[in-house]
Amino acid sequence: QVQLVESGGGLVQPGGSLRLSCAASGNIFSINAMGWYRQAPGKQRELVATITSRGTADYANSVKGRFTISRDNGKNTVYLQMNSLKPEDTAVYYCNAGGVQTTATSFRSWGQGTQVTVSS
Repeated sequence: QVQLVESGGGLVQPGGSLRLSCAASGNIFSINAMGWYRQAPGKQRELVATITSRGTADYANSVKGRFTISRDNGKNTVYLQMNSLKPEDTAVYYCNAGGVQTTATSFRSWGQGTQVTVSS
């Protein structure tokens, strides 16, 4: 079992910043890609950003230039720095990670989600 725990959500004014963190724990042998997704009320979950184990990042067009994804492989942790936040960024943000467990089986896990609300 691999668990993901997110933190860092909250309420912020438009133009503000937040930093989300997601720590993976459990029977981890290796983690490949890690990423952030979000789901706004009444909408489907959408990809925000992903990062490979070597640090190659990819972003949704809606967040390019404002959000930065990074990871600390030694801590099995992925971060999402969100700047210049807009009301349309309001959503529940979910962490996702995939890799191999110590049992030599693959895994893909989701965090429980953290609420981000951008409002004045």
